[in-house]
Amino acid sequence: MKKTAIVTGASRGIGYAIAKQLGKDGFNIVMVATGSKEKNIDAIKQLEEDNINVHYVQADVSCHDDRLKIVNEAISRFNRIDVLVNNAGVAPLERMDLLEMSEESFDRVLNINTKSNMFLTQAVSKQMIAQEAIEKRKGVIVNISSCSSVVSSTSRGEYCVSKAGISMLTTLYADRLASEGILVHEVRPGVIATDMTSKVQSKYDKLIEDGLFPIARWGTPEDVANAVSALVSDKFMYTTGNYIDVDGGFHIKRL
Repeated sequence: MKKTAIVTGASRGIGYAIAKQLGKDGFNIVMVATGSKEKNIDAIKQLEEDNINVHYVQADVSCHDDRLKIVNEAISRFNRIDVLVNNAGVAPLERMDLLEMSEESFDRVLNINTKSNMFLTQAVSKQMIAQEAIEKRKGVIVNISSCSSVVSSTSRGEYCVSKAGISMLTTLYADRLASEGILVHEVRPGVIATDMTSKVQSKYDKLIEDGLFPIARWGTPEDVANAVSALVSDKFMYTTGNYIDVDGGFHIKRL
């Protein structure tokens, strides 16, 4: 039986790379993004050209009804959900000092990045629990957080808090779902070359040049996708609640 993976924020960047890699791994892909199908038709066609069976769902993960729509369309199209990759997320619209951050910005980032993760995982978990296990597992959930879950950036505090929340959600759901045959993992990307980081490219170019990162280069979306691919494979059957840093060694404390 062919397995199915839902990937949120899948029309570009890290999400697209994950969708493509899991598709190549043999998964049906439920590709979730906020834009219309017409807007993202090129990305869809690129997956289809790689012989990936993809179903596109236009949805806002911060909306209750849209989260249910994602689950319902996945089941209607492919009959089951084996993998959920919670990748969708946003940065603050404007980087602001912690003392100047607005409540509106905080609410927006936490709502999209953290609350949506909590409740989409809840909805998908219930579906996974109800379905038959394959290879002693009913499902795998992978949360894409960030090195910012444990690294301070006082000009985008709401983003750091939102990612720290995802780390705790990983722990909570791993604990709750292990007995149900569902494993939960977290991937913490570092500086990855995407649209989000392109706005501060010169800053990170200099940090890489100055030796902040042991592996002295930008990370790629494919680096993150490869980690997700490994975690949802059958190679991690006795592991849950853990995280993988995909950050070029940035997490290493050095003297």
